[in-house]
Amino acid sequence: MPTHKYGYERRQSSEVNIGGVHIGADYPVAVQSMTNTPTMDTDASAEQIIRIARTGCDIVRLTAQTTAHARNLGQIRSAVRSRGCDVPLVADIHFNPAAAFAAAEEVEKVRINPGNFVDPGRTFVKLEFTDEEYSAEIQKIRDKFVPFLQLCRSRGVAIRIGVNHGSLSDRIMSRYGDTPAGMVESAMEFLRICVDEDFKDVVISIKASNVVVMTQTVRMLVAQMEREGMAFPLHLGVTEAGDGEDARVKSAVGIGSLLVDGIGDTIRVSLAEDPECEIPVARSILKHIESLPKADGTSLEVPECDCDGIPVVLGLDEEMPEGAVTVQAEYPAVIESALAQAQSGRPLCVQAVYPDWMTADEVQIAASIDLGYLLLNYGIAGIGIKASALTAEELQSLALNILQATRRRISKTEYIACPSCGRTLFDLQTTLAKVKEATSGLKGLKIGVMGCIVNGPGEMADADYGYVGAGPGRVSIYRGKECVEKNIPADDALPKLIQLIKDDGRWPSK
Repeated sequence: MPTHKYGYERRQSSEVNIGGVHIGADYPVAVQSMTNTPTMDTDASAEQIIRIARTGCDIVRLTAQTTAHARNLGQIRSAVRSRGCDVPLVADIHFNPAAAFAAAEEVEKVRINPGNFVDPGRTFVKLEFTDEEYSAEIQKIRDKFVPFLQLCRSRGVAIRIGVNHGSLSDRIMSRYGDTPAGMVESAMEFLRICVDEDFKDVVISIKASNVVVMTQTVRMLVAQMEREGMAFPLHLGVTEAGDGEDARVKSAVGIGSLLVDGIGDTIRVSLAEDPECEIPVARSILKHIESLPKADGTSLEVPECDCDGIPVVLGLDEEMPEGAVTVQAEYPAVIESALAQAQSGRPLCVQAVYPDWMTADEVQIAASIDLGYLLLNYGIAGIGIKASALTAEELQSLALNILQATRRRISKTEYIACPSCGRTLFDLQTTLAKVKEATSGLKGLKIGVMGCIVNGPGEMADADYGYVGAGPGRVSIYRGKECVEKNIPADDALPKLIQLIKDDGRWPSK
């Protein structure tokens, strides 16, 4: 019989100081965002950073593709500080260790991706490594990474080891495949070097656009760190979540369901919208977590439930699972109340009830966290939501979105879209809106809309089709991981994508 630890209690992690913002230990969970201005545009970047900070953001990240971009972070930092804003800045590095070294001279923290810091990323050129070759590749990492740690230590710069689902190296892929285990090992290789070098100012992130993969992998990472005596703080996020309600639900389910179990020290809600829009959503997630009952040292014994099959939506679906027990669970203890009413061997359907004073946005986040946690961890057989802030139709739509985010029931097209940054090669918000308008009726498909090659075929590894920025005014079209139309004019890209879907027989006939 599984047990559920009653109430919220933070996982204990080490403390990291990022330019005066402390994360981990007993410090509040910090909120992050990222600019989408060109990093070489000092004024625009500085102005956006200040706007983001004013919305309540604790840490702001910027992309740095080259050493020139990395050096300009110093100019941006000076411009921001001259205007009285002291928010710490983080450089985001992919494929370019030299840029990481340059950035460490300019900002308070540097994010590197283990999949491409030394390894070239997914080239698919070599997918078999002998033990000797594998060990030699690890030594290459050490040779490049240790001097970087030494520079960061000398300057008091923190680092983030940020693993993404779609950018594992060929070497990791050769041994683990595109799996949570591979993502965990990718992080652990770098963390072990940090431990060997006694470098402690480290934060880890391990992200995916698939909420199930993201939550499973973070939990695996926490368990592996505990086995190896590590307690580094964790940054949480569902990458490429998209926009609108879909993105907010996915983010709340993924981030919130981990925070419920005390996992997470800093978060980012990645929206394909203006960065300022991310902060209220993140704050709403944290507000709901703070409302949860506090841990009192007890645990709930949760009976094994027969929860096979596609979950139902209460009030929408007429046919209920055979033998189902339907329970009401009221805010703020929806999770504990639902689990306490589970009955052995019977499918559990949960009606989450939220008070009249909650706004529609608050209900959206709270229900996503509560019901998402139950769906991901206990496989409940049905969900419903009661709240006066939303109509019956809106509540049913929200329930379906939660089920889709947890991959328990697919009812519409899913869009995997990066939040945009200084690398983006087209107007991502406008493009995403056009793609959604043209394809929203394709039930069950996953379509990726990515601003550049970094967040391109790798990061949308879970998508059926992809629309990826290839250069200014140019786009590449993907079927899964296969590029079928390379570097075509942007005006031709959407018709080409639609035609590809039709050619594959996946466009509904009239």
